[in-house]
Amino acid sequence: MNTAYSHIINRPHHVSRKHPHMSNYGRAAQFAAFKALDGFEEEIAESARYVECRQPLTEAELAALDAAFCRLLELEQPRITVTYFIPDAQKAGGVYVQYTGYFRFLDRSTQRMKFVQGREIPLDAVAAVQFTEEE
Repeated sequence: MNTAYSHIINRPHHVSRKHPHMSNYGRAAQFAAFKALDGFEEEIAESARYVECRQPLTEAELAALDAAFCRLLELEQPRITVTYFIPDAQKAGGVYVQYTGYFRFLDRSTQRMKFVQGREIPLDAVAAVQFTEEE
């Protein structure tokens, strides 16, 4: 074998008598300060976070929602479960959530549903209303 490194290829690994052997953890720690992609982990976590697309309501769902709103105005503080969409502040989409509580009234000036417990839900975010208990 006649290469540039043939004189060292079969020699034993050098072990220093002055400096102790550095662990892999210590060796990696030397380069941690020089991380080229600062904030990369946070970006990956944010892009992996699941959000849903808002689904447009069908004609049948709109009719059912309209009937539910009319029925809400007839009953006195019915217990209902509302499914509504909350848009995500960081990226396109959002999440559908459900809230169960005692309905108080529809505030037409702010276009919000108000509940006895203090929760307010925008009317344009509502996807479904279910009556969980008849009063």
